[in-house]
Amino acid sequence: MSDKMLDLEETATQTGPKGVINDWRRFKLESMDQENLPAAKKELLRQMSSPSRPKDDTRAHINRKMSVQEYELLKDEDEVSLKKYRKQCMQDMHDKLSFGPRFEGVHDLDSGEAFLEVIEKEHYSTVVVVHIYKVGVKGCEELNNCLDCLATEYPTVKFCRIDAVTSGAAERFSDDVLPTLLVYKAGELLGNFLACIQHLTEEFFATDVEAFLNSYGLLPEKELAGVEAEEENDVE
Repeated sequence: MSDKMLDLEETATQTGPKGVINDWRRFKLESMDQENLPAAKKELLRQMSSPSRPKDDTRAHINRKMSVQEYELLKDEDEVSLKKYRKQCMQDMHDKLSFGPRFEGVHDLDSGEAFLEVIEKEHYSTVVVVHIYKVGVKGCEELNNCLDCLATEYPTVKFCRIDAVTSGAAERFSDDVLPTLLVYKAGELLGNFLACIQHLTEEFFATDVEAFLNSYGLLPEKELAGVEAEEENDVE
């Protein structure tokens, strides 16, 4: 019974101080340049991060404290590795708590059918922002550029764009109501902003579009914003 419990403890994710130390040991082994490490240092890192245990291993060995040799190794490493480790931990935590898909860039929709499909078949937790535009209409190109920026800031939001003519509803989306922003979630229309640049300043940027959507509560919180800002301050 005790052996089974010990095996379970080894395979379970550790969240306490000992678990953090063990995770850090594994991270160091994976992130360091193995080819250029001295043999002694490489062997020490291997021993620190090895998930296997010898046959004569005991619970005390598994839960052992960090040795002086290990401490000196960690202390001598620069802070960049620690920041990378912390960022990875935060990202792993977010991934475990986030059940929706992630996206890259703005998706170009080439037909009315594609437009309906992205609304009806997207994950129920995903916010879908659709920009209906027309080449040559004031504000459309600028808004497209803004959405390109926002897509990198909000990877869990699906940003799309479709030409009014391509959509098959050009008569409904005449030039005077463009650019139009439509926001959906779980197939439900949450925001319908015709001629949306009337709500923005003459010269607008991605932050202005972001603030406008946030004023209606349509965007989720940014990911790891606090960690990114802290790292930038540390670099400075």
